[in-house]
Amino acid sequence: MPSGETTPAVEYEPDVVRPTKEDEVAALGSELFGGPLGRRALLGTSWWTPVRVVALVALGMFALGMVQKLPCYDSGWFFGASSQYTHACYSDIPHLYQGRGFADGLVPYFDKLPGDMDYLEYPVLTGVFMEVAAWLTPGDGSMQHQEQFYWFVNAGMLMVCAAVIAVCTVRTHRRRPWDGLLVALAPAFALTATINWDLLAVALLAAAMLMWSRGRALAFGVLLGLATAAKFYPFLILGPLLILCWRAGRWRAYGAALGGAVAAWLVVNVPVLLLAPDGWAKFYRFSHDRGVDFGSIFLIVSQRWNIAISPDTANNWAMVLMVLICAGLTALTLTAPRRPRFAQLAFLIIAAFILTNKVYSPQYVLWLVPLAALARPRWRDFLIWQACEVAYFLGIWMYLAYTTSGDAHKGLPTEGYQLAVAVHLLGTLYLCAVVVRDIWLPERDVVRRSGDDDPSGGVLDGAPDVFVLGPAARPEYEEPARFEGPVVEWGADCASPAGRSSL
Repeated sequence: MPSGETTPAVEYEPDVVRPTKEDEVAALGSELFGGPLGRRALLGTSWWTPVRVVALVALGMFALGMVQKLPCYDSGWFFGASSQYTHACYSDIPHLYQGRGFADGLVPYFDKLPGDMDYLEYPVLTGVFMEVAAWLTPGDGSMQHQEQFYWFVNAGMLMVCAAVIAVCTVRTHRRRPWDGLLVALAPAFALTATINWDLLAVALLAAAMLMWSRGRALAFGVLLGLATAAKFYPFLILGPLLILCWRAGRWRAYGAALGGAVAAWLVVNVPVLLLAPDGWAKFYRFSHDRGVDFGSIFLIVSQRWNIAISPDTANNWAMVLMVLICAGLTALTLTAPRRPRFAQLAFLIIAAFILTNKVYSPQYVLWLVPLAALARPRWRDFLIWQACEVAYFLGIWMYLAYTTSGDAHKGLPTEGYQLAVAVHLLGTLYLCAVVVRDIWLPERDVVRRSGDDDPSGGVLDGAPDVFVLGPAARPEYEEPARFEGPVVEWGADCASPAGRSSL
């Protein structure tokens, strides 16, 4: 009989939520791998922990996305204008290797580029990422070979980002690690991961969300500042976080987060701003001056009604719409019967930015995938939204194939592309509507239905409210006024002394 010293301790995980038990779609999908988890399953006893499984699945899906780009890697990026669109394998990465001066050894933001784009039009941290990949790319061989190698190096670096996103999503909700499979198996994630460099900002934001869930406000702020230095959108989540901390009275944590974010952003940006102000400002000038472009509601309006929408007009309308949405989210946060979860509001504010923006590139879906997995971890709704995004992914490339194939008109005409844009908009609005419903009716929220309050909320998790408005200010249940006087016990035996009325 083995002794206690030689018998390994078994760690069980009784509190982990089993998606196959609460989600019909997950249960149905699990039939491919042996069916739902049984009652007698020993959790926590295998090497295949949720983190490892989700990370490996994410890497596998990322690799499949790379395989999907193979027709372009071989020839589509280099020969023929429409081939990369008909195969739906377009990527900015190989084209910008030469187009932004990396092939010639030009330093981003400091060296002026030939042509219309005088400086690199990306935020500083993304520019650093691109430059590091250029350092790792051999400068010998044909230009095609160099661009292929540059894309491959970037794909390897972005694969690391994908693994970080998967792991952080798994660990953010401690009792719901399997929700990370929503990210790992998202088809739009695999299809768009190597179109551009967005995964860097997405990974930093996912790490920031993990830090906030652990109550590390300063680390959250630093990572959020770095994410904003890589892409513009992450700083937007500071808005809903402010309202949540206002409702819960967690001002110190918010101050630490804000201070860390500002400091990290300044550390990255100030040196370039001081030494190369024109190059540093290019991203902001380009974003402001960019006209109405693919995927936006403004493009549909412009094409359908033949209305010329200037960049200033689009900017003003986008700003007005965002202000109105932010006001609505503020009212929702302060009046909801239960304080919304941080992930829910983070998803809604980024989705609002996407819906009101004057451009929607297909890789922007990456911004929402981890937040959607945390905000609404329900496979049916997630897959409906993903189906809409895949439809848009195919629609934009088929539309570009149509516009670049000359008289052959191979692809999707303008009306078909407008339908694809509408599908994308409606799919995102659908998921937003479900999240808003969960906020207003918290009993419909699958996270709270399993017994949690706000697992991604950090200091907000389980915190009492200190400031609320409207319905939230009214107690859910009031004790009835005590009635002083005789009481009749209906249905009691009148013959017995206890059953007699006191009247």
